[in-house]
Amino acid sequence: MSTLRVGVLAYPGCFASEVFGVPDLLTMATHVAGPDGPGYEVSIVSPRRRVTASGGTALDVSPLREVDVLVVPGFELLPSLDVDAKLAPLAAEIAAIRSHAAGGTAVVSICVGAFLLAEAGLLNRRPATTAWLLADELARRCPDADVRPECLVVTDTGVTTTAAFSAMYDFALDLIRRHSGAGVARTTARVALVDDARSSQTPYVDARLLPQPGNEFSHQVMRRLDQNLAARYDLAALSDTFKVSTRTLLRRFAHETGQSPLEYLQSSRVRRARHLLETTDRTVAGISAAVGYRDPSTFAALFAEHTGRRPRDYRAAFRRVD
Repeated sequence: MSTLRVGVLAYPGCFASEVFGVPDLLTMATHVAGPDGPGYEVSIVSPRRRVTASGGTALDVSPLREVDVLVVPGFELLPSLDVDAKLAPLAAEIAAIRSHAAGGTAVVSICVGAFLLAEAGLLNRRPATTAWLLADELARRCPDADVRPECLVVTDTGVTTTAAFSAMYDFALDLIRRHSGAGVARTTARVALVDDARSSQTPYVDARLLPQPGNEFSHQVMRRLDQNLAARYDLAALSDTFKVSTRTLLRRFAHETGQSPLEYLQSSRVRRARHLLETTDRTVAGISAAVGYRDPSTFAALFAEHTGRRPRDYRAAFRRVD
């Protein structure tokens, strides 16, 4: 078998251990397989010249290049943190993920790296997984995905997502098994003291760490709004859907999220509009209508308020060019 080219996409704030974890296990597999075995050519790539990972670790990176497998590490993310704030500065990386996938490269996310894949549009209508602690958040942000929080590794037509942190080793062992054979994978696992028989992350779930049950109401409202972005905002109808008064809905939602349903809907619409501006040739007016605004000028003002750029300026800065 030929040498497998693996690229790890480094970006600001990514977990340094997840940048090096897969390459290190592949290096062990190469030694186990011997000089006549299939090898791995691993590089750490980035659209940036300099990258500082978690803990202030400076990484040596190479320019983006053609690879067979692109690995996207995760980053520090807690249920209380703002995902949009984490992802907003990573437009170049998200564009690189999208471009590699469009070119036929297999794309793999480690842990919450799945959120970058979701932003790149790779999880729509796919099964996927991520860290069990953030699975509900991924499902909310990407309602078209079939999020499977019990799974360690999920692969679907060139896109692989993994569970939290150590699941990078479950993925790497599977990659070694397919590229170098079951014997090499088994021996590598023994050398590295890595469990090669795990099949689920369910045994690791600690319900005490999950968002409190009181937040389930707001999550349901969020999902409803996300699934109907283009519909007219109707607070009375939304309240009827959840069989509560408008006053109760507003109070409970604000208590759990610190914002109103309309404020959440506006940020979700802007997030969807950003994706369409980056990935399609649809007109601004068409995108405005697609996310629920009949008046493009109203949409443009809201978009600028959330992103600091008018829609056309945003497209000029972040539009992917194939």
